[in-house]
Amino acid sequence: MRADIEIAQDAELMRIRELAARYGIGEEELELYGKYKAKLSDELWERVKDREDGKLVLVTAINPTPAGEGKTTTSIGLCDALNLRGRRTVVALREPSLGPCFGIKGGAAGGGYAQVVPMEDLNLHFTGDFHAITSANNLLAALLDNHIKQGNALQIDPKQINWKRCLDMNDRALRNIIIGLGGRADGVVREDHFVITVASEIMAILCLADNMEDLKKRLGRIIVAYNTAGEPVTAEALQAVGAMAALLKDAIKPNIIQTLEHNMAIVHGGPFANIAHGCNSVQATRFAMKLGEIAVTEAGFGADLGAEKFFDIKCQIAGLRPDAVVLVATVRALKYNGGAAKTALSEENLTALSDGIVNLEKHIENLQSYGVPVIVAINRFATDTERELHFIEGFCRERGAEFALSEVHGRGGEGGLALADAVLRSLEERKPDFRPVQILTDSLRQKITAVAERIYGADGVDFLPKAEKELERLTALGFGGLPVCMAKTQYSFSDDPKKLGRPRNFRITIRDVSVSAGAGFVVCLTGEIMTMPGLPKLPAANGIDVEDGKIIGLF
Repeated sequence: MRADIEIAQDAELMRIRELAARYGIGEEELELYGKYKAKLSDELWERVKDREDGKLVLVTAINPTPAGEGKTTTSIGLCDALNLRGRRTVVALREPSLGPCFGIKGGAAGGGYAQVVPMEDLNLHFTGDFHAITSANNLLAALLDNHIKQGNALQIDPKQINWKRCLDMNDRALRNIIIGLGGRADGVVREDHFVITVASEIMAILCLADNMEDLKKRLGRIIVAYNTAGEPVTAEALQAVGAMAALLKDAIKPNIIQTLEHNMAIVHGGPFANIAHGCNSVQATRFAMKLGEIAVTEAGFGADLGAEKFFDIKCQIAGLRPDAVVLVATVRALKYNGGAAKTALSEENLTALSDGIVNLEKHIENLQSYGVPVIVAINRFATDTERELHFIEGFCRERGAEFALSEVHGRGGEGGLALADAVLRSLEERKPDFRPVQILTDSLRQKITAVAERIYGADGVDFLPKAEKELERLTALGFGGLPVCMAKTQYSFSDDPKKLGRPRNFRITIRDVSVSAGAGFVVCLTGEIMTMPGLPKLPAANGIDVEDGKIIGLF
């Protein structure tokens, strides 16, 4: 099998203005970034905003495993397949972070013959959105420390500073640092921290903002610290909003590129799914629904994180109502959940499959509880046996879920026709009755408990004293009506990454709580969540190079 980057580099790309013209977009409604990338203008939105919305299809997955699931690849392949069936479809995706690209995970342009291109541009600097977010985040940090140095008129308590600096790179040495060392002119000495850019609240804000006016309001609400009286200090109080908005002026506009089969992909934003809401921007999704009969979008990590946050946070904040959800799994990943060794996943093992399929079962139940039709997509590998595939198909049918095999990695859109047909049947025959799990009028504690018990399957929730105290403070400050964003390991329904399959008889522990007032949700920390990853012993960066003007080693 050829490497993803070789397939992408050998592809014949359509000029982006020609691609846009196929969707009724004029060149004057684009902001071009070379031949093959562009941003969608505010003028285009004003022209299309009153159109009837297309159908909205979410692609999610079971809990991620080392065996891989292929959620982004499936999203892109499904878009191509639906277009082959004559249904104008646009895929809306997240932008990849540089950290995973140079670390261990690789990029996020899809794979095989279901990719978006130019993949090197997307996986590296793209149109500079992440750099703009990094700059805006660090400008706010600089203004905060400068304010303290210049007399601290707002009486900021250095022990209650929430705002962290960020960098779009895996760098564990920056997790906990001391700043302000040196002489008096070098600032106030204090402990500080870095997060990766995709964990910055500004990333979440950008992805939930309706427009520039809404963006500025959200930026102004960011709580950077508390003063000595325990009152919030905001970015607006630091007079930082205008300059931050100036840095984000272009980044707020969605980007378009193309699939290998010359269909439109809107790629914009990329918040972490275990510390933020894990979805592309609201603007990108809305554009996809206006420009296509069907909009295919994805949510990060497993459905217990990405889909839950898509439904309970993004859909409720933006007023979106999904029409169907595709749940991606692989035979290999299900066997891994059932205890099969990583070295033995290619061998037929119906016992491990039967033991591990409970992970898929719980995800089906969760998604159906939202009132949205579910289609299970098995991302097929050559080593999958007919007996294994028949077992999964029967299991899904018994639980009221559509089933389809997906071979988009090796065959592109043609390999996704069975999945496209299953999606179309659901859209035509089954009416969604969307019901969020989080009821916004409930208390923060009730919303946390609803997610833990109904989605994770926990027996209950334990709140540590620090979390209890913060819940009381945030409720008193008026944030009790916000949705909660659960920061949890992606590898398990529980807060213990080693508990695979469908854990039973466990409780969720809430260690700490904080508010992302600008984004509009309350973050609840469970377990050990890493907001600044580190590089592995053998980083992917070691294999990336440029030869004869071409990037090699990127995946």
